Amino acid sequence: MKSNLKRFLRKNVIMPVVLLVVITILMKVTYDAVNDAERFYDLTGWLLQATLQSATPLILAALGGMYSEKSGIVNIGLEGMMLMGAFTAVAATYFFYDPWIGVLAAVLAGGLLGIVHAIITVKMKGNHIVSGTGIILFAGGFTTLMLEVIWNRKGMSEQVTALPNVNIPFLRDIPIIGVAFDNLSPIVYFTFVLVIVSWYVLYRTPFGLRLRAAGEDPSTLDAAGISVEKYRFIGVVISGLLAGLSGAYISISFGLPAFGKQMTGGRGFIALAALIFGNWSPFGVLGAGLFFGFLDTLQFFVGFVPAWAWVQGYSQFIQMLPFVLVVLALAGIRKSVPPKAIAVPYEKEVKA
Repeated sequence: MKSNLKRFLRKNVIMPVVLLVVITILMKVTYDAVNDAERFYDLTGWLLQATLQSATPLILAALGGMYSEKSGIVNIGLEGMMLMGAFTAVAATYFFYDPWIGVLAAVLAGGLLGIVHAIITVKMKGNHIVSGTGIILFAGGFTTLMLEVIWNRKGMSEQVTALPNVNIPFLRDIPIIGVAFDNLSPIVYFTFVLVIVSWYVLYRTPFGLRLRAAGEDPSTLDAAGISVEKYRFIGVVISGLLAGLSGAYISISFGLPAFGKQMTGGRGFIALAALIFGNWSPFGVLGAGLFFGFLDTLQFFVGFVPAWAWVQGYSQFIQMLPFVLVVLALAGIRKSVPPKAIAVPYEKEVKA
């Protein structure tokens, strides 16, 4: 009984409490330094908004990786799928003058790479890591080449029309909340909806049950007369679609609406870390993504508060902090359990 309670506290309580204490101390010191309630509300609202913006591409890509790995297929190619999505979103917007077409094209481009990964790993029983690495290398080379072909530039494309933000009038006058949740990309709001939908699909529908069975106990799924390959293939394609959407958000809905060489900046690998840290669950992925987004935003937040000016000298350490904390958390606080049959090729049983 005591061991179960200790395990529960270690996995579900300690880390959130530690984070809450750290954030509370940060806010208290910031409030004392600013000494102005209105400015403090604005700064806090900005921190929340920037956290949501930084976390969105990580959550989307990690959710995609969750569908793939829940079905038993490792997908380290998320970085390449995101990069392809980012490029395709800008290119399609450039040619068709409509960012929504760019988003659709990015999703389809990511899905296409997902199909390639599924064919290699599911149909051909190829090595998952080699296939994912190949996708990353292909996406990096292809997007760099096409950047020069289309725009005759090596570093960054021409600017295109950005995806319009969503304004929510009734939120504007609410302190902190108005700044944090108003005037965001529609993809940010859709991401939170997608987390809830993913939880329902995975744990409350026959499709989700079969997808999870493909990664946990494929022989039982096969014995029930259901194709393991079919559900693994679908899981990988979904991961590509969501990674493509993540890339579109980075290029035409977050910052300058243009494509830059290798602009995903390793976010696909951070998404994989968020997936593991979130224990392959939708709400776990959400929490991990917000955690990484907060740490990424923190290095910019300290620049607005004179009391935190000394921290800017350690900006490189702050950028490294998410990875260090993940290693410490996974090693000593939270034990993540992957699907049992992950990365194990399944050969259909031949009936006598």
